[in-house]
Formats: sequence, structure tokens, C-alpha cells
Amino acid sequence: MNDLPRPRTRRKQARPAELLSAALDCFVEKGFAATRMDDIARRAGVAKGTFYLYFPSKEAVFEALVRETLLPRIAAVELSNTTAGLGAEAKLRAILSMLGQVLADPKLVAIPKLVLAEAGNFPDMARFYRREVIGRGQALLTSLFREGVERGEFRPLPDLEILARLFLGPIVLTALWQTTFAPVEDTPMPIDRLLSTHADLFLNSIKAPNGTGGAMGARTGGAS
Repeated sequence: MNDLPRPRTRRKQARPAELLSAALDCFVEKGFAATRMDDIARRAGVAKGTFYLYFPSKEAVFEALVRETLLPRIAAVELSNTTAGLGAEAKLRAILSMLGQVLADPKLVAIPKLVLAEAGNFPDMARFYRREVIGRGQALLTSLFREGVERGEFRPLPDLEILARLFLGPIVLTALWQTTFAPVEDTPMPIDRLLSTHADLFLNSIKAPNGTGGAMGARTGGAS
């Protein structure tokens, strides 16, 4: 007996992904505010009523996009950082490698640009992205900087949360650059070179002298 699902079942299971892909195309072309649910349904080739069976609003579509495209990558990095034997610097460079894949993907890198462009008009969308993406990323980086201090890889640092924000800053700028200026540059900057240079400059500036260091002086959130 053939246990393969019927074509109709396969189509129904694949439909949310098709709708999300159509939504991202529309958001990139028109912007989040200007995109209507009708536009997404038309791009996906479904009736508007069918679209509402899966997503009640544009905000729900955006949240689903983030959950399907970005959060699995964050979860994978969080899991990989439990691997024994890797130092904090190696883990931080692995995070940059993952971010390089996101920054090199035109569709994925469009998501943070959408948030930055529409945050003023859609604060709930910005809060969701801040909590689920930026917040988790910042917490992960803070924990790795703390680990580096405790292992003696990094010198004692006064504020690890601020350090994590400083580490993220150039990456956010690169996301904007990729969606704004890179398409019109004669010779776009290779993402891997940019991130490698960022890692070298940043991590070399906080390394403990002669590989020594300790947990003294490390704190988060400015607490003493």
C-alpha cells in the first residue's frame, strides 16, 4: 500500500511556506506598510479568504517569517555554543560565520531592513524583533564575553552587555549597507572579508595579555 500523502495534502502542508515566501517578496518590493493582504494572496495565487485561514494579519505574517527564517539559525548557534572544547573566541567567530550567511542572502537580509524602516509605524513589530532576534543574540554574545573573561581569553571588561551591543553594531550597519548601497556598487565588499576584519579588530582589542585574565571586573548591565 502506498503511504505517500496525496497531492492535495502535500499542497496544504506546503501552503504556509508558499504564503510566507510571497509575503516577503511583497514586503521587499512595496514595503511593509504599503503591502496589502490582497497583494500577498495574489502573489501566492490563492484567494484572500484562504490566506486568512493561515494568517490573521500582516503582523502575524511578519512574525511567522522571523520564526521560520531567522530563529532556527539563532537556536542552532545557541545549541552549538554548548559544545565542549571550543573557546569563547572560536564560538564568536562561528556566530559571525552564521551571520555572514544571513547577510549574503538578499531575502534574509531584507528582514532587518523592514524592521528599521517600519519600526516607527509598527512598534509591536519592532518589539517582537527586538525580543526574539536582537535580545536573544545580545544575551548569547554577553554570555560568551563573560565566558571568555572567566576562561582568561579576554581581559576583565567593565560592561559585557554594552560590549555585546558594540559587537552587533557594525553587523546591523552591514545589513543596511547590503540592502541599500551594495546593489549599486561597482565592486561590493565581500561579506566574509568584512566580518573577518571586524572579528580581528574587535577580539584582538579585548584579548587578555599573554592569554591571561580572569573573572574579576566582569559585570553586566553596568552593575558593580
